[in-house]
Amino acid sequence: MANVAVIDDKEILRESLHAALTREDHSVSAFEDGAEALRTARDGRFDVVLADLKMPRMDGLSFIRELRAAGCETPVVVMTAYATVATAVEAMKLGAFDYIQKPFDADAVAVVIERAIEHARLRQENEALRTSVEDLRAGRQLVGSSRAMSSLREELDRVASSPATALIAGESGTGKELVASYIHAASQRSGRLMLCLNCAALSANLLESELFGHERGSFTGADRTRKGRFELAHGGTLLLDEISEMALGLQAKLLRVLQEGEFERVGSSTTRRADVRVIATTNRDLEDWVAKKRFRQDLFYRINVLPVRVPPLRERTEDLPELSDHFLTQATAAEGRPTPKVSPSAIRAMTAYSWPGNVRELENLCRRAATLCRSDTIEASLIEPWLKPGASVTESVAPLRPGRMLEDLERQLIERTLTKFNGHRMKTARELGMGVRTLGMKLKQWREEASMSRASMHEAALVEA
Repeated sequence: MANVAVIDDKEILRESLHAALTREDHSVSAFEDGAEALRTARDGRFDVVLADLKMPRMDGLSFIRELRAAGCETPVVVMTAYATVATAVEAMKLGAFDYIQKPFDADAVAVVIERAIEHARLRQENEALRTSVEDLRAGRQLVGSSRAMSSLREELDRVASSPATALIAGESGTGKELVASYIHAASQRSGRLMLCLNCAALSANLLESELFGHERGSFTGADRTRKGRFELAHGGTLLLDEISEMALGLQAKLLRVLQEGEFERVGSSTTRRADVRVIATTNRDLEDWVAKKRFRQDLFYRINVLPVRVPPLRERTEDLPELSDHFLTQATAAEGRPTPKVSPSAIRAMTAYSWPGNVRELENLCRRAATLCRSDTIEASLIEPWLKPGASVTESVAPLRPGRMLEDLERQLIERTLTKFNGHRMKTARELGMGVRTLGMKLKQWREEASMSRASMHEAALVEA
């Protein structure tokens, strides 16, 4: 079923097409001229437009020009009794999908409508793939043969068989997005899109627009109508990464979509529906956040239908040899170099390490080792300097204060990552698996502490003087 607009100045043709398309289970809106239809068509409300080329006030070619100028990509099929090569070429150049010559029968119209709908679907999927915030990289696998990973795969297969919402919890760097990709690939929706949206990377207003779309002119910079992730992922899966960072007001709107399958674009009162399987990830204790009024209790219950916990790397160290080989192979294959082996002593050193950055930290270590190794074997002596608390964070680690060691290590990690990304907060937050606002609050706190410390030192100097 599609929403079809029919534009023709002849009432008998409008009525005929309305009857024929309605029999095909399409929803049809008929307009007498292009100017009348343009106001409705340019907001993307229609899936296909049938427009006559010869009409008073605004003809078919002018209609296409105005529609495309408004940023609307709805397929337009032009109808003409004056079909010539020149007319067809001009219509195609302006963005028409196809044209049909009068008189035509209902079957011919039905065929071209179906082709236009399929064309629009493919275009939307391509657009969604291009605009996805996170790159769900092809070829990634759930690597590891440990008991923990075997149990996780069995659990994921069960989760994939259900259409219910899933919540994937785990520490930063454990591979929660990869787990979500596994669920989608094993589900009945695997043939459709999986889109990802990082809830920590955008402000509340931009996040709402990304989720639900917006109408042209609904806010500054909205120069065209845009579909949101729920519309683009229709029939597929939507991954909401770091859902704990979503603003409370937006959480209420998300809850409605999950419960009713309905939403409105920003700046629109038209209710739309979407069939989307939602998977959420978090590195927070959401029950604690609910208790602290930072996360809605009703939303927590709604997304926690199928909870999945991804084990940290320290709980599956028997996977280290397999994971190391996997990451080293990836690192060297990109450069066409032979893959070095990992010595037993290096494996023992890695096994004794706690891996606060989990699999992501191991991947970075393997890439570094593959680059710096000058033989066919990675020895413990090469990687041990990076397997000490704070060693991979900064070259000159500040002394750790008793009682505040974790806080100091966190600060060193954040400062080192900020340096890596030249102070870019969004990239730093994404690398560390935290929200941009959380990062900003920590930096502000440290600036205030430094300011107070300098003031205290200055006061002490005056007293001594």
